[in-house]
Amino acid sequence: MKFNFMIGLLLTGSTITAFAQKNKKADTRPNIILIMVDDMGYSDIGSYGSEIQTPNLDNLAKEGIRFREFYNNSICAPTRASLITGQYPHKAGIGYFDVNLGLPAYQGYLNKESLTFAEVLKNSGYSTLMSGKWHVGGDSTAWPNQRGFDHFYGFIKGASNYFDIGEYGQAPPVELVKDNKRINLKSGLYLTNEITNNALEFLDEQNKTEKPFFLYVAFNAPHWPLQALPEDIAKYKGRYSIGWDSLRIERIKKQKALGISDPNQAIAKRDPEVPLWDNLTYSEKQLWEKKMEVYAAMVDQVDQNVGRLREKLKELKKDENTLIIFISDNGAQGGYSATNRRKPPRNTGPIGTAGSYDYQEQSWAYVSNTPHTNYKNNMHEGGISAPFIAWFPKQIKGGNIVKGTGHLIDLAPTFYELANTTYPVKLNGVTTNPLPGKSLLPVLTGKSETVDRGEPIFWERAGNRAVRKGKWKIVSTYPAYRWELYDLEKDRSENNDLSAVNTEIVNELSADYFKWADKTGVVDYEKIKPANPNGAPAAGPVKGAARRGNVE
Repeated sequence: MKFNFMIGLLLTGSTITAFAQKNKKADTRPNIILIMVDDMGYSDIGSYGSEIQTPNLDNLAKEGIRFREFYNNSICAPTRASLITGQYPHKAGIGYFDVNLGLPAYQGYLNKESLTFAEVLKNSGYSTLMSGKWHVGGDSTAWPNQRGFDHFYGFIKGASNYFDIGEYGQAPPVELVKDNKRINLKSGLYLTNEITNNALEFLDEQNKTEKPFFLYVAFNAPHWPLQALPEDIAKYKGRYSIGWDSLRIERIKKQKALGISDPNQAIAKRDPEVPLWDNLTYSEKQLWEKKMEVYAAMVDQVDQNVGRLREKLKELKKDENTLIIFISDNGAQGGYSATNRRKPPRNTGPIGTAGSYDYQEQSWAYVSNTPHTNYKNNMHEGGISAPFIAWFPKQIKGGNIVKGTGHLIDLAPTFYELANTTYPVKLNGVTTNPLPGKSLLPVLTGKSETVDRGEPIFWERAGNRAVRKGKWKIVSTYPAYRWELYDLEKDRSENNDLSAVNTEIVNELSADYFKWADKTGVVDYEKIKPANPNGAPAAGPVKGAARRGNVE
């Protein structure tokens, strides 16, 4: 009798528990997917003026919103530090690169006071997932799983091969990490696809929960080395025989037709370091064409994988309640000429194969950054401007193009507002750095044309500096300390330096810069410049090339 009574109690308890679990209200807050590509220029997708086939991204743009002005930090690690924490890179500990220069602002990995978006959203009840490139701390204590991500697949440092051996060529094993376990990419697989495969795997597993998810997909394409699948390269055979001079004109015309560039927008002055296409020999043209064919193929493959992510959302019936954002970490990489040119460490196969260590180089990067001046690692618009697409059927009206003037520091506040999450003053006993950015939701939802931040945007990296305040921008390129001044409403291509006739504006913005630098931990680059940067990118252009970007 007593035994039967106990059994009854257990069954009743189990029934109540099962009923409670079944009727537990699901968390209906929006899902978030953040997609970042690497070293891709402002005009390298169709909806920003490109001839490269990017139908999936173009569809996101058509159904979502595009910014004409969205800023990054001009180079990989500092960009990712701002993106992941919502802080300026120095405040997060990565003011130079993932290299420790001995000061808190330059320690080379994310500090504990700068919470990652994964830490904040996980604490708020989100599943947090990442697939791709990390590059904000090489020590295992600073890996993604230790900074708030439930699951991670990808690589920790700044660059990776896309495949190792097989029909595509031969190269060393591709070293990766999955949830703190070191693994290698299986032979014959292509890393861009595998980044997506693992993201899809994480989404399938996460779908078993009642939580909303945050997924960060950090593709390394089209960062060097130029390696792509033969079938993708074949799509672009002969497309680039017109050369960079004609293609650049073609892109600016398309940008104006799309509304990405103002009809009165002038294209940036021709880079004197880039040779005229018509002056090249036949064999030189063949080599350069191949570079851009492979580069285009790498962007094309990213777009195909964006399509796969969208298909998974539809399959899981989560597409209507998911925000997707697409950006690039910096402008396209220059470094074409003189002693500053990147020299491939080895080439055991043709451009595009696993044995290729070539890269796009300045002549084509000059096209990729159309209509802007300069390249990656420089604070002119070509270095810090990215395409920005946001798609969210519930809140974003399709087809809009706005000025925007957003920055990486604005994404974390956007996610937290969308997730109805408060950024904590303290977490796990650590007092956090306050967030300097502003939510983008007023712009995304059509309530504003630009981000109302009430203060300038600032940049510094290896002595290269800039300030954006309203329509005005000052910029200086290391080792020079002279400020240039541009009116970006009339001259976003930065063709006309107005510093000599507007000294009061230069002085005002310069004063703003030094106040920001002091409170952010920025140190004069000459005082911390590494004698041996351990593979980190150079500080600035070589002497005599004041408007040329650099390479990693």
